[in-house]
Amino acid sequence: MKIVATNRKASFEYFIIDKYEAGIKLTGTEIKSVRAGKININDAYIIIRNNCPYILNMHIAKYDKGNLYNHDETRTRELLLHKHEILKLEQKVKLDGLTLVATKAYFKDALLKIEVSLCKGKKLNDKREALKEADAKRKTAKALKDYMR
Repeated sequence: MKIVATNRKASFEYFIIDKYEAGIKLTGTEIKSVRAGKININDAYIIIRNNCPYILNMHIAKYDKGNLYNHDETRTRELLLHKHEILKLEQKVKLDGLTLVATKAYFKDALLKIEVSLCKGKKLNDKREALKEADAKRKTAKALKDYMR
């Protein structure tokens, strides 16, 4: 599994409840650009329209040698999930007020997969607690490293 892009901001902004693996429909120039590593999913999120999931704001840079057949960089792309997963996600989003966020893009064999996370937004004090915990871990790791010398 080769990870192409990650959304590190998602774990800070949201509580991640569940994760799903989804395929994605891409054109030829898009997949060539992704293989070159020119993808950004930091602002990407997923909506479900007419029982079909779509990813929005995922940026794939134009392919250098794609001239006439190049793609739009931030177009809406269709995700590929099983029907029961789509219905389950749609129900969770509507009833529980959760959000669908893209957290990782990776190659599984020769296919690009998107990790779709079902998330609940964090409040400001939750974000502060996460920062305090990270700071405490950093300090203890540094103290342990200094102690081991």
